[in-house]
Amino acid sequence: MNLTRLHRMGLRRTLLLVLFPGLMLVAAAQLWLAWRTSVDAANSAYDRSLLGAIKSMDANISTASGGLGVELPYIMLEFFQLTASGQVFYRVATEDGLIEIGSPDLPAPPNVLATGKPQFSDAVYFGEPVRIGSYARLLDRPLSGHASAQRVIIQVAETLESRHEFTRALVLQAVARDVILILTATILLVLAVGWALRPLAHLRNAVVARKTEDLTPISAPDIPADVQPLVDAINFHIERNRRMVEARRRFVDDASHQLRTPLATLATQIAYALREPDQDKLRGAVAAIRLQLDETVRQTNQMLALARAESAEFVVEHIDAGELALEVTQKWWSESRDRGVDLGIEQTDQALPVLAQSGLLKEALSNLVHNALRYTPRGGQVTVQVSRQGATALIAVVDNGPGIPETELSRAGERFFRGSNMSEPGTGLGLAIVRSITERLGGSLLLAPGEEGRGLVATITLPLVGPASQA
Repeated sequence: MNLTRLHRMGLRRTLLLVLFPGLMLVAAAQLWLAWRTSVDAANSAYDRSLLGAIKSMDANISTASGGLGVELPYIMLEFFQLTASGQVFYRVATEDGLIEIGSPDLPAPPNVLATGKPQFSDAVYFGEPVRIGSYARLLDRPLSGHASAQRVIIQVAETLESRHEFTRALVLQAVARDVILILTATILLVLAVGWALRPLAHLRNAVVARKTEDLTPISAPDIPADVQPLVDAINFHIERNRRMVEARRRFVDDASHQLRTPLATLATQIAYALREPDQDKLRGAVAAIRLQLDETVRQTNQMLALARAESAEFVVEHIDAGELALEVTQKWWSESRDRGVDLGIEQTDQALPVLAQSGLLKEALSNLVHNALRYTPRGGQVTVQVSRQGATALIAVVDNGPGIPETELSRAGERFFRGSNMSEPGTGLGLAIVRSITERLGGSLLLAPGEEGRGLVATITLPLVGPASQA
């Protein structure tokens, strides 16, 4: 099963499939450790018993006759054999091997014996595994024919039946304990996962029960912290869709409200033209229809531009505000000559990089320049000024036209709002388009009276990016 299929499964099943094998591995490791501990415990306990048998035999060694004599503690050996639940072997011999009592072919210890220190080892004796305890000490007096005291080697061996039974019992206890722990942990895991997923089930039910038009953010105070980023992302998506739906609704409302009158006027003018026999009056009626159509087209384009500015997705890029302002200004020079208005640009020599969408920013600046040219009388002046203020780029359009009454500046930029001193026909959408675009780009639109209270200064502000923002 690959990871993709695993991720597609339910969260509860995925957790169980991932965690349960882990529990089994831990249980296997615990079982191995229990077995090793049991073996060490059995060896420790039975090795002490072996050492007791060795000490008992050592206490019965005598050299009084000049030779090596051992009075075997039969009762102790019988008891030890009974305890071992198997066979017991012993060997008492001098280190040179000339004198041996017991089982002479008992395997020697694997390492050199240190005097007074017992050594325990595993070996095979007559094809059967045994545990051997070995001990060495100096005899009290030299044996006959020897100038110095020799060491005597005492070995006691037992078969491993009792040890194996003891180890098996300990391991079985550990297995029973681990099985209980695994079952308990699995049950607790299932219950804990089910309990932890209950808020998600509640969230799902709440989302399913929502009405189609309900685009309010999801409120889930009991959601786990790990899931909260997902809820935040869903809320972000809901808010984005809410803005899009709201923009579409406003567009439909605006279109139905703003286009009804021009279309009715056009219908009236066409009906009048159809009834007019006089060619001169007919030509005048057609010219009026042409003007009305141009105004309707311009109004429709502005509403589309506003809808696009409010809802369309766009990708920002690094743009030099000065270069963009120069490009837009040059595009309107022909229009300004036809209107008899002096259109110029004043800009700084340094680059002013901003993050923006080129088409939208051009749309915003074009609206400001077009408004200024439209309302500035012949012989007037319109100036595009590009400058910097701290970490902000400023693109201002300054004209000496009628401006907007200062008491109405706070409302300028609202949809379909036009100043009370406006004489030219219009929709009141130009500044609304500019404000919407600049706000989506992280900037703002500032409106202020011109010098000596004449004209209007409309300024687009955008944050600088890169090293220029820190210069």
